[in-house]
Amino acid sequence: MPTHSPDHGYRLLLVDDDEEACRVLGEVLERENYAVRRTISASEALSVWSTEGPFDAVLTDLRMPERSGLDLLADLRRLDREALVLVLTGFGDAGAAAEAIRAGAYDFIAKPYELAEVRETLARALERRRLVTDRAAVAAPPSPVRGPAERAMVGHSPAIISVMKQVARVAPTQATVLILGETGTGKELVARTIHRFSTRAVQRMVAVNCSALAEGLLESELFGHVRGAFTGATGSRPGMFREADKGTVFLDEIGDISPGLQSRLLRVLQEREIVPVGSETPVKVDVRVIAATHRDLAARVREGAFREDLYYRLNVVTIVLPPLRERRQDIPLLTDRFLTFLAGRHGRGPVAIHPEAQQLLLSWKWPGNVRELENVLERALVLAEMDIIGPEHLPDYVRQDTGGAVGPETGLAGHEAGEVVPPESPMELITLDELDRRHVFRVLAATGGNRDESARILGVSRRTLTRMIARWKWQPGAS
Repeated sequence: MPTHSPDHGYRLLLVDDDEEACRVLGEVLERENYAVRRTISASEALSVWSTEGPFDAVLTDLRMPERSGLDLLADLRRLDREALVLVLTGFGDAGAAAEAIRAGAYDFIAKPYELAEVRETLARALERRRLVTDRAAVAAPPSPVRGPAERAMVGHSPAIISVMKQVARVAPTQATVLILGETGTGKELVARTIHRFSTRAVQRMVAVNCSALAEGLLESELFGHVRGAFTGATGSRPGMFREADKGTVFLDEIGDISPGLQSRLLRVLQEREIVPVGSETPVKVDVRVIAATHRDLAARVREGAFREDLYYRLNVVTIVLPPLRERRQDIPLLTDRFLTFLAGRHGRGPVAIHPEAQQLLLSWKWPGNVRELENVLERALVLAEMDIIGPEHLPDYVRQDTGGAVGPETGLAGHEAGEVVPPESPMELITLDELDRRHVFRVLAATGGNRDESARILGVSRRTLTRMIARWKWQPGAS
C-alpha cells in the first residue's frame, strides 16, 4: 500500500489534458500539503504510475482525447486493485459517474467544482483508505448492455449532483428504491438510469403508471390473469412482474394505488411471488422494484391512506428529486441537451438560443419542471424559422414573467455586462463552465461560423469572441 511522508503529505497523481487547469489545481493541492505529480494524458499517467508509483490517490479528468479517464481507471485497477481513483467530470453525467464507480472509482467530482468539495472528498477517500487495511476483492458486476441511446441525467447544481451520486451508488445493488419529486422532475428517467447501470440491465425494465389505470385493470396488468378470470379474459396473461423476471419493475405514482393492491404488492416484496387474477397458485418472481410518487407518502401513512409496512418495504433507499426552480443553474445545460435532441427529431441542423430568450427561461418558475421546459423548447424550435430561438418564440406566459433572480453561475446568459472577459485570477480557470463553451460553439455552428453575427447574438464583442475561440480551440463542425 502507498505510504506518505510527514514532510510532503499524501502523494497524488493528477491527470487532466487541460495543462493550465492541471497546473492550477496541482498548485492548490500542494498548498494543502499534498505531493502532486501532474500529467496531461492517460498514457503519461500510466507511465508515471509504473515508474514512480504507486500513489495514494489519483484524480483524473473523465473526458480526454485518445484515452479517457475510464480507460485509465481500468488500467490502474489491473495494475493495483487497491488504486484509489477519483474522477473529475465537467458534464454532470450520471451515466459516466455510474460507470466509473462500477469500475472501481471511489467517487466523482463534477466540474465546475468547488475547492472545498475537492478537499473534503479527497480527505474522506484517504481516511477511508487508511482505515480499511484488509479489503476483500469483489467481482465487478457485468457491464450493462447498451441499447438505443437513452436520455441522460443532466445538471451541475449541487442538488442534482447529490442525486447523481445516490444513483451511482444504488444502481449496482439490489435495493428497492423510492423516488420522490414533483410531476415532471424526471422520476422515470432516474429509474431507467438505475436499471441501466444495474446488474439486471441485460433484462427488461417494465414501467406502469399506477394512477392511469382502474384498480381491476391495474391488478391484471401487474400480476397477470388466467383464462376465464373475468368477462373478456379469453386467454391467460403473464403480467408485468413475470414479464420483468430477472429485471426491474417501475411503479410510477405508487401513492395512488388502492388498499387492496397495497396488500398484494406487499406480498410481492415480502415473498417474491405473485398470484395471477383468477388463480390460487403463487408464481415466484425475481424482480427489483423501483417506485415513484409526487405525493407525501409519510403523510399518507399518518392519514391511514397508505400501509405503513408497505411504505417501509419501498423506502429502503429514497431519492428526492429537486424541482427545476431550485436548480435554475441547470437550465442552460438542459436547454442545450434538449435542443440537440429535438433538432434531431425534427430534422433540423444546430439550433442556438438567444441570450434574451435564455434569460427568460432562467426567470420562469417552471411549475411543470423539466417536462415543461422540454415542451416549451420543442414549441420554440418548431416556430423558429431560422436556427436561433428568440424571445418571440417562447409562450406569452414565459415572456411576461419577471420573477426569479439569476446569478452569474448560470452561464453566458447570466453575465450582466454582456461581455465575457478572460479570467483575471488562476483560480477562475478551474471553474470555466463547459456550458459556456458548448453554447458558443452552438451559436457559431448556427451562424455558419460568422463571427460578427455570432458575437451579436452572444452579446459580446468580436474581439472577446475571438479570444473565446482561441481558448476553446473551436473548429468549423465542432459542437
